[in-house]
Amino acid sequence: MELVELKEKTTLSREAAAARLHAIADELASGNDVVIERDDLRFVAHVPGQVRLKVEFEIEDDGTELEIELTW
Repeated sequence: MELVELKEKTTLSREAAAARLHAIADELASGNDVVIERDDLRFVAHVPGQVRLKVEFEIEDDGTELEIELTW
C-alpha cells in the first residue's frame, strides 16, 4: 500500500537539472536525510547507509530517457 507518492515533471535547462541532481547527491554523500518541499508540504526521508541504484537508458523514436532510481 502506498502511503505517499509525489511525482513531478518539469522542463529545465541542462544546468538547472544538473544543479538539482548535485543537490540530491550532496545530501546523500553528507549523510543527511533527503528533503523534498512542494507548496506547503515537506517530505523527509531517512536514507540508510546502503541503497539500491537502478539506471535505465532508453532511446525511442519520440525521444531519449535516462531514469535514475534509488530504493531502500
